[in-house]
Amino acid sequence: MKKIVLKLGTGILSAGHGNIHQARLQHLARGILQLRQEGVEVIIVSSGAVGLGMGKLGYKSRPKEMAELRACASIGQCLLMNAWTEALSEVKMIPAQVLLTREDFNQQGRSEKVKETLLALLHHQVVPIVNENDSVSDEEIKFGDNDVLSALLASLSEAEMLVILSTATGLMTHKDAGTLVPFIAEITPSIEQMAQGTNSPTAVGGMITKIEAAKIATKSGCAVFIGSGEQPANLNEIFKGKAVGTFFAPAGLNLVDRKKWLAFFPKACGSLVVNNEAYRAVTEQGDSLLAWGLCTVEGKFKKTDVISISTQDGKIFAQGITRFDSEELLAIKGLQNEEIMALYPGKNQLEVVHRDHLAPTFTPISE
Repeated sequence: MKKIVLKLGTGILSAGHGNIHQARLQHLARGILQLRQEGVEVIIVSSGAVGLGMGKLGYKSRPKEMAELRACASIGQCLLMNAWTEALSEVKMIPAQVLLTREDFNQQGRSEKVKETLLALLHHQVVPIVNENDSVSDEEIKFGDNDVLSALLASLSEAEMLVILSTATGLMTHKDAGTLVPFIAEITPSIEQMAQGTNSPTAVGGMITKIEAAKIATKSGCAVFIGSGEQPANLNEIFKGKAVGTFFAPAGLNLVDRKKWLAFFPKACGSLVVNNEAYRAVTEQGDSLLAWGLCTVEGKFKKTDVISISTQDGKIFAQGITRFDSEELLAIKGLQNEEIMALYPGKNQLEVVHRDHLAPTFTPISE
């Protein structure tokens, strides 16, 4: 990692009633310093201005009048930058305020100037604190959100990863009592359907806009992590694959880089045990995993989930994205392609795990 964009939601920066969660900002500032010491540049996209201004003006929920929203944003932006200045000064870093709207990305000349400014700030080891210019932009206050802004910024600045921290743990399978989806190789319509809006009285967007941001960023070759910032772990935990949340693999990468992401970040939803012949075909010849090589199917998982692959003596040697769910694999294990076609007429992708979606794992996946 050389450059990341870190987007922070209103819910983790605000302590309510117009107050900043200063301890959380200080923790984040220490994490940003640690990343810088390891050679990683950080651009922050910080929400919270409208929510802070609402508290100072006595609003319990977002006002509907645009002039009142602009007033809240104007008041809150001063409070937000004061808080960041205090937190970063404690670790001897300098912040810089950058206020943007969509128009800054719609015109090439203006977007180039934004990029030049950000690069200049990073060159001087200054931390850019970016926010939407809500005090002047009606459309951005009414329809916009910083999730999409952060994705556009990640693309513009050529960041390797966009990290979105909010009150959400990550993408859940269901709104109520759902389970966390730890890794997403591709954003499909079914993934989008899992997203929900926000019920927060001070925020906009919710998971819907985070998925939209992930679509924008991943298409630019930028990985995305969505997780909770309420009890922020060290930021480095995210890049070690140890943080709880949802990783979105970047699109448009070459095969080698795509396999690096697949092998490093996802936690397997299930596992497959294969015979020695299939093990050699995958590891020595670089072949796809076919059903004839399956001995055992463990766990319950869906098509496109990440699964681990091991030998009969228990050695995990790879993981990949399955093209069949667990019930289908139980039905076809040990079968040849001709037999599978008889069971599933018209199915033209018969690989259990295609070699393009299969990566070696040199150490066992930790639970």
